Amino acid sequence: MYMSKAAAFRKLASGISSPLSKAPAFSRCASRSIGFFSRPRCTFPRPVVGSSPFRPSRSDWRSLGSLRDQIVSSGVAIEPSEREFSTMAAGNCFEHILTSLPKPGGGEYGKYYSLPALNDPRIDKLPYSIRILLESAIRNCDGFQINKNDVEKIIDWENTSPQSVEIPFKPARVLLQDFTGVPAIVDLASMRDAMAKLDSDPNKINPLVPVDLVIDHSVQVDVARSENAIQANMELEFHRNRERFAFLRWGSTAFHNMLIVPPGSGIVHQVNLEYLARVVFNSDGVLYPDSLVGTDSHTTMIDGMGVSGWGVGGIEAEATMLGQPMSMVLPGVVGFKLRGKLRDGVTATDLVLTVTQMLRKHGVVGKFVEFYGEGMGELSVADRATIANMSPEYGATMGFFPVDHMTLEYLKLTGRSDDTVAMIEAYLRANKMFVDYNEPQVERVYSSYLELDLSDVEPCVSGPKRPHDRVPLKDMKADWHSCLNNKIGFKGFGVPKESQDKVVKFSFHGQPAELRHGSVVIAAITSCTNTSNPSVMLGAGLVAKKACELGLEVKSWIKTSLAPGSGVVTKYLLKSGLQEYLNKQGFQTVGYGCTTCIGNSGELDESVAAAITENDLVVAAVLSGNRNFEGRVHPLTRANYLGSPPLVVAYALAGTVDIDFEKEPIGTGKDGKSVYFKDIWPSNEEITEIMQSNVLPDMFKNTYEAIAKGNSMWNQLSVPATSLYPWDPKSTYIHDPPYFKDMTMTPPGPQSVRNAYCLLKLGDSITTDHISPAGSIHKDSPAAKYLLERGVSRKDFNSYGSRRGNDEVMMRGTFANIRIVNKLLNGEVGPKTIHIPSGEKLYVFDAAMRYKAAGHDTIVLAGEEYGSGSSRDWAAKGPRLLGVKAVIAKSFERIHRSNLVGMGIIPLCFKPGEDAETLGLTGNERYTIPLPTNITEIRPGQEITVTTDTGKSFTCTARFDTEVELAYYDHGGILHYVVRNLIKSQK
Repeated sequence: MYMSKAAAFRKLASGISSPLSKAPAFSRCASRSIGFFSRPRCTFPRPVVGSSPFRPSRSDWRSLGSLRDQIVSSGVAIEPSEREFSTMAAGNCFEHILTSLPKPGGGEYGKYYSLPALNDPRIDKLPYSIRILLESAIRNCDGFQINKNDVEKIIDWENTSPQSVEIPFKPARVLLQDFTGVPAIVDLASMRDAMAKLDSDPNKINPLVPVDLVIDHSVQVDVARSENAIQANMELEFHRNRERFAFLRWGSTAFHNMLIVPPGSGIVHQVNLEYLARVVFNSDGVLYPDSLVGTDSHTTMIDGMGVSGWGVGGIEAEATMLGQPMSMVLPGVVGFKLRGKLRDGVTATDLVLTVTQMLRKHGVVGKFVEFYGEGMGELSVADRATIANMSPEYGATMGFFPVDHMTLEYLKLTGRSDDTVAMIEAYLRANKMFVDYNEPQVERVYSSYLELDLSDVEPCVSGPKRPHDRVPLKDMKADWHSCLNNKIGFKGFGVPKESQDKVVKFSFHGQPAELRHGSVVIAAITSCTNTSNPSVMLGAGLVAKKACELGLEVKSWIKTSLAPGSGVVTKYLLKSGLQEYLNKQGFQTVGYGCTTCIGNSGELDESVAAAITENDLVVAAVLSGNRNFEGRVHPLTRANYLGSPPLVVAYALAGTVDIDFEKEPIGTGKDGKSVYFKDIWPSNEEITEIMQSNVLPDMFKNTYEAIAKGNSMWNQLSVPATSLYPWDPKSTYIHDPPYFKDMTMTPPGPQSVRNAYCLLKLGDSITTDHISPAGSIHKDSPAAKYLLERGVSRKDFNSYGSRRGNDEVMMRGTFANIRIVNKLLNGEVGPKTIHIPSGEKLYVFDAAMRYKAAGHDTIVLAGEEYGSGSSRDWAAKGPRLLGVKAVIAKSFERIHRSNLVGMGIIPLCFKPGEDAETLGLTGNERYTIPLPTNITEIRPGQEITVTTDTGKSFTCTARFDTEVELAYYDHGGILHYVVRNLIKSQK
């Protein structure tokens, strides 16, 4: 019996169980009933407690035999089971197009679902990114979770995408980093407890698709400008995070299908590019495209090598792990044509900042962007990955580069075997997913079009507070002075004219030093965006080398750092001899992780910090990152500029952003002559020459073979050998969350919001950093008070990001950003609010607890782009725990809106042209949001009338965008939905 998706989800939402599909599994996979359907189970070994992490060798990528040989030779014990792969659903509706892919010389690579075998001319015009959605729907078509109508919607994309139709998507794998991975595993552990309490099998909570977690967000730049910085920072990282790391190691043994890449290995997205990405899966004889969702918004970096991937919230990723299809609106696709080539001296970073500005202006929120054109041949995969990485900054779901010859060359460079690359090419060509620019191109249809001549791109930076505020390098000095003059805002600091030339002299470790507005105090080569690209990393080394030879030196009070995305970078910098010159300029390697880009910049020297705070200086950080939101990089750097790694070195040498590089010297050389920007800037030819001779495939192979062995500190962690986690109530890192407390099998249903108080009234561009900061814990904050009461000293506070496994800390850290502007405070900046009934000014957490204790609901009022920035599930979990029932905003960032729904918070949008100001809402009112008591009476996008106790009323759109989201809301959240339906499926 088939039912429509809407009917199926309505039925599930009302608590009625549905019939399960019971067709035989395909091939040699043993059938295993999980979730709502019988799932093929393909086994893959994993390490047991106390073993080292591993990966199959690249010579026989994903080969079970070679992997077993590798494990035996390394002394790792093998358990029968467990690395499961998503191949296809039982009882597939499209088995008639299952086709053999022959090998040259005889035999076959495997079988695949052939798009050409459908004989549908519409497929030839589909964007490549949509073809990946189509293949997944066909392969997983079981008549229930995914049906033929879903497949038809995708094939008819040209007509259906403008209608915002809903489709299901089942990614091939899930990617996590530790900041988001810890809370995800905490949730899974808590779900196991919930299953046990409801008399069900807790071991049903297990990932059904491969889950890779890279620990890269924990390392901080505590020690810099030192030869032992990397070792010192790693020791501090383990000291602070031992409890978290032990928990993650427990997760890798307690849950099947999960791989943990240990600390000190690299940045998740660079490791994904260089190592984890399959491009094409070959699982038990079934071939299909690699695809993924990740709990980091820059998961999109993998789109640069033709693998479809984007960021989702942690709770959405957890549901994907557990076999739930993602429900998404079939996106429009912007075709972005590239032509020409970059001019000499222009970097991929300059290109991505230009593209980001263009796409922000065009409007691509919720859409795919697909790049094409003859200019593609001028961009390496590393360049493409730089552009794809910043998809969140330009607002797109993906920035996709289809696989072509450049991709195949990159796969070979990074150590993938010739046989693997041949299989990838053969499959993609056969299934019309490969672009060969040597052949005539079928004109593809796009929703809209953009074009860029690469020769028009010029050197630039972005800032001082947003990544899409691009500033051409030639205009930087003028733009800086205008920012000083402008009133406080995204492009203004409101510094009075009379104090703009102030010079502050101080002593730095016995040496005379000085700072002024615009002085650079942090210069960081950091972030996956750039450290994966050899051209800009070697370019930075060449700038350092030329500067050394001319006698220039970075001032000692500037905190410089180099945090590569993998050990490969260190290998080619050492082989080229350029690391020596970076060291001489203070850019010693501080660790392999995200560091400054996510706010792990460490403390500034006390003398520097005092000079800034005591004189109210607007100082700058320059970093090769992707985010520069206020308060993110460092609390004391109000100006933060994004630029290429070579520009980071150049600005460090100049010591200020208040400089015109075309006209003013950077410094004075050892010969007494002025040294200009052009004197230290390398040509593209210089970079290419050094890259060709120093970036080699063996570097990638050797690096990732070493990672497979782990490191001594990681391997020595002891973990409990239990499937249920033994929670320690005294832990300040890992805590059993309260989401499933008192949970029953009956969904709570829709809940009206009655007479709610406004907890905060916020403006535009409130980021997830504002809502749930990842950086340092302020010494006077509610979170600090909580830690101090439990015996944690201030030096061991660590960061909010590192404590995301503890709901008590994170609840207190919600809306704790020191730069947040709450309009209830009439212009005062900081993490406080007005408790409306008493009129008292309190920390947001303290006010929320008062409201909860009195039994009052709360809501949040906001402007445009609420929840932009990182895909941070705690930006939804935190408000939920504070008692927030709804957020009313002008618009929402895509991932954050779905996270709110996933946590049972109602996202409401003001009508176009309306907001809190135009409606005369002060935030002192009490708000009522009526909802029907039966979920079947609510439609996606339904209009809701909000009323206040002052007599005002206004209409909002309820941003439940799909039927599935309504089902999640009916259950009180996505995790509750999954638990209840897993239990029902067992009965």
